[in-house]
Order: sequence, then structure tokens, then C-alpha cells
Amino acid sequence: MKPLILLADDDSEMRYALSETLTRCGFTVDMASGGAEAVEKFFGKQFDMVITDIKMAQADGMHVLREIKKRSQNTPVVLMTAYGTIDNAVQAMKLGAFDYLMKPFSVEALEDVVRRVINSVSANNAPDQGKRLKPEIVTQDAKMTRLLKIAGDIAASDVTVLIEGESGTGKEMLARFIHSRSARTSGPFVAINCAAIPDGLLESELFGYERGAFTGALNKRNGKFIQAHSGTLLLDEISEMSLALQAKLLRVLQERQVDTIGGREPVDVDIRVIATTNRSLKREVEQGRFREDLYYRLNVFPVTLPPLRERRGDIPHLIEHFLRKHRNLGIRGNRSTMIRISKEAVNELMNHDWKGNIRELENAVERSILMTEGDTILPEHLMIDARQEASQGASAIQAGLSVSDMERALIMKTLDEVNGNRTKAARLLGIGVRTLRNKLREYREETGGRNCLR
Repeated sequence: MKPLILLADDDSEMRYALSETLTRCGFTVDMASGGAEAVEKFFGKQFDMVITDIKMAQADGMHVLREIKKRSQNTPVVLMTAYGTIDNAVQAMKLGAFDYLMKPFSVEALEDVVRRVINSVSANNAPDQGKRLKPEIVTQDAKMTRLLKIAGDIAASDVTVLIEGESGTGKEMLARFIHSRSARTSGPFVAINCAAIPDGLLESELFGYERGAFTGALNKRNGKFIQAHSGTLLLDEISEMSLALQAKLLRVLQERQVDTIGGREPVDVDIRVIATTNRSLKREVEQGRFREDLYYRLNVFPVTLPPLRERRGDIPHLIEHFLRKHRNLGIRGNRSTMIRISKEAVNELMNHDWKGNIRELENAVERSILMTEGDTILPEHLMIDARQEASQGASAIQAGLSVSDMERALIMKTLDEVNGNRTKAARLLGIGVRTLRNKLREYREETGGRNCLR
């Protein structure tokens, strides 16, 4: 059964755009035009999660959060806001929010947080998580094959693993691969992104807190260490953690005990720790940004994932994998035939630099499926040239273009490609529909009110 999501936003255009995106990702969505309607719908139906805007007329998102937590502590709530501050985030997390999204956010960010919610709920409720977690790492590269063989061999032990690699190379996928082949496969796999959570929240997210530990702590909340008991904890982008918090993390790794905020006694935890970073931790230590003792505690078994440009032979296999994964995208919805890709388009993808690695390649394939109305992806459907040109800021500036000029050119080119469809253009650009609408309003004002669309 598809997960059922309650989506609340008083901006109808944003609401329908988000609903379309979530539906495309495989979820069922019920919409509410405001906080009062959201609470009413929640009390009348069982939802797997709730996504709500904070800034709404009448009942706002914080009201929705409070009312839902009164009725169901276990229902995950994600807040969206364009007016967010750290204080708002802290208050929301103390009230029991699962996470928050700062507008404008990309389609990838939305899909990521929703899937983390669903995976977290499944990990906590499923009696046999090991059978559920079957990470698929697509490769025929000799170096990657050897790496996976080694990772599979060490999975049986509880050794701490440090995975280094550029963004988008699949570090979390490798962590899940190790967990799925370990003796802890029936336990939970819990991931936390250390770069995505402000320092003021990260400690409580990691270690948890007791009821009454601070103002707003209305209920006890287990941290990620306790949630991962008997399983695996992934500390994603560990290099972004503050030095003060690194000291507390070191103690947990040494003692295997967690001091919850406001707790009287330490709590024993039985976990395996895997850490990832897109930086060189050794260099971070040398520059005084990372504790040397923590580095050696994490660096028991180091693994470095190669960038996609060093395993170009895998690109055709990855393309086919992503074509199968995203075959239901596009104007025609659920396609009856498999989308193909021309040799010319494959050659262009093979010759691209892929600074964003596998994640960037997947996004390119996804965009190309959206762009073609036929059953074959051609070079003109890829849209990687515009993205690459926009990223080459230095040469463009030398040619007399400002960053805003490049941004405008990319937006207008994308709108032309999709015949002015703003929802589709926003998805391809990785921005919200509201953000795109505001940009177009700015362009109209700059041209004296003339329509900026050709």
C-alpha cells in the first residue's frame, strides 16, 4: 500500500505542485488549504505523515503540529517555511517535528526528507528490516567491484567504517549495503545528516532528551543513538559537526553509553557506527577543524568511493538503471513501454564531467524522461549543456555576464523547453513554483511590465 501523506499549504499553486511531485514519487496525497482543514482531516483519517507550511492564514503550521502531537505522538510531521529562523526550527523540533524544509527547496530535498520519514517509520515498525533493505549498487567497474567485495567481507564484524568521497558518489548507499550484509541486518538503520541540522538541534537529535529537560520539552524523545540500538547508525557528513559536539560523540563511541539531555543515568547502546564525509578528515584534523582522537576512533576501516569520472564504464549501466527506476515520469504518466535512449545521447552523457557524480546523472536522466514525449531520449532532451554553462561562472563573467543574467538565461531557456509550463520548469530547475513565479515577476518589472515569456 502506498504511504498516505497529508499536505497543508494555503498557496494553491504550491500545494498542487507539491502534490504532483509526491504523487510522481509513488505516494498518495490528501491536501488541505489551511491549518484548520488539516487538523480536521487528520482526525478523520489515518495518515503516514504530515507536511505543512508554517506561515498560513487562520491556523498556522505550529498549531497543526501541536494538535497532531496531542492525538498521535508517532505520526511524523515535516514543516515548510520561507520565514524560518533557527529559533523556529528549535521550537518545532522540541514540539516533536521530524524535520523542516526551508523554502525554496528542490524536488530532491523534498523527496529525500519524505523517504527518510518512511524509512524511519518502517525501521521502527517492521519485524524484519533486514529483508526490506536491499540496496542496489550498480557497477561493473573493477575497482568498485573490489571495494564492494571488501565491504561485504568486513560487514560481518562491528568495526567502525569511515566512507569518504565526493558528494553524490553513493556513500549512504554503501553504508546501507554494509548494514544489509551484517549480523545487524534485522535491526534498524538510522541515518542523520550532521550538515543539515543546526548545532543547537543536533545534540538533542543525537542523544535525545527527557520530558521537562528544557522549556518546550513536553514529552521524552529518544535520540538517534537510542533509535539505532541493535542496528546501525550512519553519521552523514560528520566533518560538519562542531568541535564541542565532537567531544560528546567521542565519549559515546568509547563508552557505548548515551547521556540524554535531562537524564539521570546513562543509557547503554549497542550499535555499529558508519560515518561519511565529502572532505578529507585527515586534512580537517591538520587544520584544527576536527578532533584527532575522534578521527582515529572513526577511521578504523576507511573506504574511499571513486567519483563517477573515474568509472565512466558504469555510466551506460547506471543510465539503464535510472530509466527503469523513473519510467513512470512524464506527460503521459504511467508509460506502457520502456523509455529508450539513443547512442548519441549516451555518448553525450559519457563525455560529461559529472561534478555531482551519480546523483547528478540520475537527475539528468529524470529530466530527459520528462522532456521527451516519445519513447526515445535524444541529445536535445538532456539539458546538460545549459546546466554546465550556468555552472561555469568564471568564463561567463569574463564574457560580461552577471550571475543574475546567467540565472535568468537558464530559467528562460527551461521555460522555452517546456512550452511555458511553470510547474514542469520549476521541477527541472530544482526550485519551488513560488520561487519561479517571483523570479518571473521580477523580470516583468525590469521590462516595464511586459511579459517576459517569448
